[in-house]
This record gives sequence, structure tokens and C-alpha cells, in this order.
Amino acid sequence: MEIKTDIEIAQACEKKKIMEIAQAAGIPEEYLEQYGNYKAKVDYKLLKDWADRPDGKLILVTAITPTPAGEGKTTTSVGLTDGLRKIGKNAVVALREPSLGPVFGVKGGAAGGGYAQVVPMEDINLHFTGDFHAIGAANNLLAAMLDNHIQQGNSLGIDVKQITWKRCVDMNDRQLRHVVDGLGGKAQGVPREDGFDITVASEVMAVLCLASDIPDLKARLGRMIVAYTYDGKPVTAHDLKAEGAMAALLKDALKPNLVQTLEGTPAFIHGGPFANIAHGCNSVTATRMALKVADYAVTEAGFAADLGAEKFLDIKCRLAGLTPSAVVVVATVRALKYHGGVAKADLNQENLEALEKGLPNLLQHVSNIRDVFGLPCVVAINAFPTDTKAELDLVEKRCNELGVNVALSEVWAKGGEGGRALAEEVVRLCEQPNHFHPSYELDLPIEAKLEAICKKIYHADGVQLVGNAVKQAKQLTELGFDKLPICMAKTQYSFSDDASLLGAPKGFTVTVRNLKVSAGAGFIVALTGDIMTMPGLPKVPAAEKIDVDENGVISGLF
Repeated sequence: MEIKTDIEIAQACEKKKIMEIAQAAGIPEEYLEQYGNYKAKVDYKLLKDWADRPDGKLILVTAITPTPAGEGKTTTSVGLTDGLRKIGKNAVVALREPSLGPVFGVKGGAAGGGYAQVVPMEDINLHFTGDFHAIGAANNLLAAMLDNHIQQGNSLGIDVKQITWKRCVDMNDRQLRHVVDGLGGKAQGVPREDGFDITVASEVMAVLCLASDIPDLKARLGRMIVAYTYDGKPVTAHDLKAEGAMAALLKDALKPNLVQTLEGTPAFIHGGPFANIAHGCNSVTATRMALKVADYAVTEAGFAADLGAEKFLDIKCRLAGLTPSAVVVVATVRALKYHGGVAKADLNQENLEALEKGLPNLLQHVSNIRDVFGLPCVVAINAFPTDTKAELDLVEKRCNELGVNVALSEVWAKGGEGGRALAEEVVRLCEQPNHFHPSYELDLPIEAKLEAICKKIYHADGVQLVGNAVKQAKQLTELGFDKLPICMAKTQYSFSDDASLLGAPKGFTVTVRNLKVSAGAGFIVALTGDIMTMPGLPKVPAAEKIDVDENGVISGLF
């Protein structure tokens, strides 16, 4: 039997018109702005008009530490939502928008997989409704206004060696990490060292995902710190009078996007901050909207539970007043064997010894969700044809020893039908006692919050501030930012800040080399290890396999 690619499955799907999807979600036409036949934006005024409606149950989907073998978090999120509808529940899914960087880099498309996808898959993976372009334009407008202010006399006294704002582009481009610009003479600007972030690492992205409406958006944009003066005072976007024009560029991007799964389930896709260098969650507005229109709202947080889920629970839930009812931790037998030391080429062979060695990674994530955050949890094993019964039984046995159930998820091959067992367990968990609490208190000093995350979530021996981070912690405390939550920027490939330490490493210390306040988003970013805010392309980029034919049909997007 020929196995279809994700894009072939998506292109064969008979999509419903977006007005029909909106009706299924109970969204009146007056709140919709159509982008063609299969996409629409939903006005966030719906939330104010429906403020008295009760919220549904919030379900977070997270995963074990990523490996080249893949885990299938988005696929599971989509399939679980379709599965909930299969068992008669009113459910919608709320996801992040893919960044062009990973689409053309290592990962390929990011709209789910197999028969658990959101469509139109090509649009979602490429320009979609233009949100990321708007965010990049707003970010770069601020950068232009900052440099123009310096060029035109620098009345604010900005120290060009203390500019923290970078330009951005939604592409993996290592060439732009460190640049020198303003060359060519007096009329061409002030020469200085500069650099680019990928758009999803921009604070504008984080602000958009946390803002509730245009006034809140403008206030958050205005608070963003772009530089410091010669005497150490912060300079904000408001000081440069930039927030109004930036908000004008972002007014449509602020509205969540409505699309559908292959099975016609409503799906909100909005915002896309990376979870290794930002807070890794879709917009608060889209999540709140999903909670208003459905009894079960499924959402995901980027990368593993130590990154995306920790930030979802410690930052997003805290800032938005959200409480999840259940958490799903996605794993594959193949990925666990990789954590146990098996080479990628040998993952299809049964290896119980390696699986036993890799299981602590899953069990540590599960323990964190249950014991640190106090939330009900289920493990979803994303099924592969090469999984053996002995391997699946071993995973279930180890999870049951922690008092956590395991559900086999076959959504990649069977869509919602393959998500029934997981859906039933999630519904059961949503009625369990919920003792949700963050992993640290906000009134702790910056160093104590860093230590709490590193010890409780990563299971490190501790944290060490090096280089600029020591001075920055003192400065941020003096400026009154010490009560903000922490957003850890760390490799996604390990609990530690060393990507080569797989499984559940012990005996390591996390090194924080830089602390930066995102005053508009409302958190402090801690850069650990050698993490970068502008990825590079791999030796063979996914872009080499992507093409479009004479009829405009795209191929190679996963």
C-alpha cells in the first residue's frame, strides 16, 4: 500500500467553507473576516460580548524532550480534538502558527501529520494571513525609529553600545546573527554593531500573544525597552513615540485565525513564539476564545514540558488567569529508545534495554507535571508500526508505577478514530482533583526563581550566573523588574543547557550568561548555555525539497 505524504493527504481533503466551520463553533458571522474560502479572522470583541459565558475545560498537550525521531505533539493535539468530537464532546483546538524558519530548515511543515492535520496546510505553513509579516514589520519599524533618533541628534542620550533591540526576519539565517551597519558615511546612519533575531523570538511576537485588545497592545508595546542611556536609564518604544504606528501595523494580526482539521473540527491558529527562546504558546486571545466556544479546548506548548509546558504554566496561565484541567505528555517508543542511546538508524528494532534507559526522560516530565505543578496527567504514546507489544507494555508499566495512565494514540494513521482512547482518558482526568500551582512565587529574587526552575524542573544541582548576567540581575532588580516571571532560553534537546546530555541527566549546573527584560511581554528572558535567537539552516535544508507546479500546487511541505 502506498503511503501518502502529509501534504498529499491534506490536498486530497474536501474542506468545508469557513462559514460552516464558524457555525460549528457557534461563532456568529458578524465576528468573522474571511480570508478566502477556508480561513477567517475572528474579532476579539467576541470575548467581551461573551464575557458572561462559562469557560470550557483547558487541556494542555506537551511532550518529552525532542529527538530526531520526532514525537508528534501537534499531530496528537489535532487527533485528540477530533477524538473528543468522535465521543460526542464539543471540542476545538488552539495551536501556534508555524514559522518559516523551521518550515524551510530542519523540521518541514508544522500543521500536524497523517490524518490528524489542520488545513489549508500549505497556507498555514507559509504566509497564512500575514500575521508574522506584520510582526516583523512592526519590529523593524521600531528598529528604524531607534536608529533614526540617534541619527537626528540623539536627544534621549542613547548609548549605541547599549542598544538591546534587534531587527528580525522570519527565516533561519545565521549570517545575520552579528552584523555591523550604518556604514558608508555620515548620511548613511551611525555605524554600530547590530544583529537579527528570528521573528518568533521578537518581543513583539510575545506581546501580541499576551495582549487582550488594541489599548493593551499599545501599552505593552510602549513598555518595551530598546536601549539604555549613557547614565544607565532604560529607553522604551514609548520614548520613541513608536507604539501607535506599531499597533496600526498589528491591528489585524491581533485577531485569531480560524481554520479546520481534516475532519472539519474548528481550529484556532494564532501567534507562534518559539519555546526554546520565547514563551512558546499560542495567543491568550485564541485560547480564551476556544474556551468560550467549546466544552473542551485543546492547546499545545512548544518543545518539551521543561520548556513549553513550564512557560505555559508559569507565565501564560499566571498572566492570563488560566487553569488547565488536564495535561497530555506525548512520547514515542522510538524517541525513548533514542534517549536510551540507540542511533536513529536502529530505532525500528525492538530494544527493551535502551527503552528502559530512555524512560527516565518521560517519567521526569510526568513527575514535574503531577508533583511540581499539581495537575492530572496522561501519557499519549504516539504509535508507530515498528512498536512492539513488549515495548508498549514496558512504557505502560513504568507510567502506572507513577500512578499515571497510558493511552495509545493512533491519530496519525486513523485521525479522530485513533484518538478515542486518549479522549476518554482526558475527559476522565478533567473531573479529577486539580491542585494547580506555579513552580515558583513571583516575589522571590531573580536568582531564586532561576534556581527554582533549574532544580525543580530540570533537576539540576543549581544555577550559575556568569559574565553579564550578574550585573544584569542587579540592574533589573534596581529598575523594579525583579518581580516578573522568568522565561528560560535553553536548548530543547536536553533537560540541561547542554544539548548532548540526553535522557534525565543528573549532576549538572545550568549556566545563565545573559538576562534581558521583556517589559512589554512582562517577563525576564534568561539566556543559558550557547542558545541563539537566530537559528541557522542545516546542511540539507527542507527548502531544497519544496516546489510548486505550473498549476500552483505545492509539494515537499512534509
